[in-house]
Amino acid sequence: MSNAAADRVAALRSVLPADLAHSPLLGVAAVVMGAGTASLAARLLSLGLADLRGHLGIGIDEGAWIGTAFNASTMFIGPLTVYLGALLGARRVMLVCGVVFTVVSVCLPFAPSYRVLIVLLAIAGLSSGTFYPLTISFALLNVPLRFLALTLGVYATCIEGALNFAPSLYGFYLNHLSWAWMFWTSAVITPVVTACVYFGMPAPRPRPQMSGPKPSFAGFLYASAGLALLFAALDQGQRLDWWRSGVFAALVASGTFFLVCAIVRRMRAPNPLVDLPYLRKWNTIALATGLFSFRFVLLATAFVIPQSLSFRGLDASQFGPAVLWTAMPEMVLAVFAAYLLSKGLDSRLLMALGFATIAAVCLVNAHFTSAWAAENYFRTELLMALGQSFAFVGLVSTLILQAFFSGGLDSPYRVLTFSAFLHGVRIFGGQLGTTLMARFISEQEKVHSYLVGLHVQPGGWIEDHTVRLLSAGLAARSNGSAGAAGRAVGLVAGSVRQQAYSLTFIDAFHLIAWVSVATLILIATIRRFPLNFRDLAALDAGARQPRTGDRS
Repeated sequence: MSNAAADRVAALRSVLPADLAHSPLLGVAAVVMGAGTASLAARLLSLGLADLRGHLGIGIDEGAWIGTAFNASTMFIGPLTVYLGALLGARRVMLVCGVVFTVVSVCLPFAPSYRVLIVLLAIAGLSSGTFYPLTISFALLNVPLRFLALTLGVYATCIEGALNFAPSLYGFYLNHLSWAWMFWTSAVITPVVTACVYFGMPAPRPRPQMSGPKPSFAGFLYASAGLALLFAALDQGQRLDWWRSGVFAALVASGTFFLVCAIVRRMRAPNPLVDLPYLRKWNTIALATGLFSFRFVLLATAFVIPQSLSFRGLDASQFGPAVLWTAMPEMVLAVFAAYLLSKGLDSRLLMALGFATIAAVCLVNAHFTSAWAAENYFRTELLMALGQSFAFVGLVSTLILQAFFSGGLDSPYRVLTFSAFLHGVRIFGGQLGTTLMARFISEQEKVHSYLVGLHVQPGGWIEDHTVRLLSAGLAARSNGSAGAAGRAVGLVAGSVRQQAYSLTFIDAFHLIAWVSVATLILIATIRRFPLNFRDLAALDAGARQPRTGDRS
């Protein structure tokens, strides 16, 4: 081990607690539960959007802003979390936000109007959006080195499990309880998270006096507003038809303006709470790109598989089991991945194994046909669980090692900057990936509809024969022969559309597979760390052993 690595390990031991018994164990529970709760709330909202629109009696255009109000608010609070966490402390911020999120989640099903619902969702997004950056920064400073790999495994399990378990959970709510439980679930879990924060997180240390420029709230506000407006533009772009819409253009222009204001203010008066030069490292940039790639390949289970089944009319309770077969094994596989890290496996190799498995599974799923049901995905989803668990645990653990060996713990402001940056990449990158996939599916469906339609032309003997057979079968329940013929033509058109979508989903699986392969190339460029988790745990355990001369 080099002298630089030894110095870095000594610095880590001086910052991190020596034993889990003397560290806030309940605070660690808050870390894993807080991130999972925020992910589950966003996923349940997207699944229950149609039922929420029906309850309020609003149309598709108005309902499209429901998810945007929640997610854009989550994006807005990301940069501001650095300011609030540094000024007030993570414990205080999470306590207040936990109480606010609980109260709002209870009230959301009773919103009397559309406007009140949007306001409440914005408040819910602002409060729950603080969980991601504050919890991971807390884990970096409070988990002993030898328990860190296991903590990362459980952390990954909560986030991935929440995303993949949500469809089956919401299907259960619809069949046995009520759609309102998509909000009340957070109202039940968040008080537990808040209690863990209260009893597990220590009071913040006195903030050191700063001799340089004073912290600026305006700079954070500009950056938050800019990112939130650009997020809203991406979320609404496909529906608004991009630059043909004045609303989309206004969102992009205003978001860009606020970001430029934030950059100008940063250049004129650097903010002491933000250490942007610390982020200018290749490993950090490569891992942030890897995080975006993971959010994109996660669409295989979060978007493509549900869409491939729901376009045939299946609801959440019917297509939910397809992704549930990914969620259940992840609870064990993520912990197993953490065990492999503790035994010395390189986190980069673990991440590469995960992305390679995802690519292989997507190539198998590319044999999709319009006759597939949820059961056809069961076998491949078991392998997908392995790939997603290994990829995410490997990614998060590599990010933690990067924070350790790049000096991220030298300053609490570096930790908050690092966490907020990753939060922004996760939220903004996830929305960008979803937008790209939605655009891809929309355009590919048009292409395949045109190509399939070239082989289905009026006047052909196959087409005429098919229409006549269908017309004869529908004649008894139609308004005359003309009505039967019209219904028959509609069935043929629907069959063409179904095959076009089937070919589109095949292309989507291929796209995710190629993104996974490109990520493997990116992983190969990540520089090696001086020590792995097994070495860190061994050094930590050796440091805790009493010396012979110290015994009495």
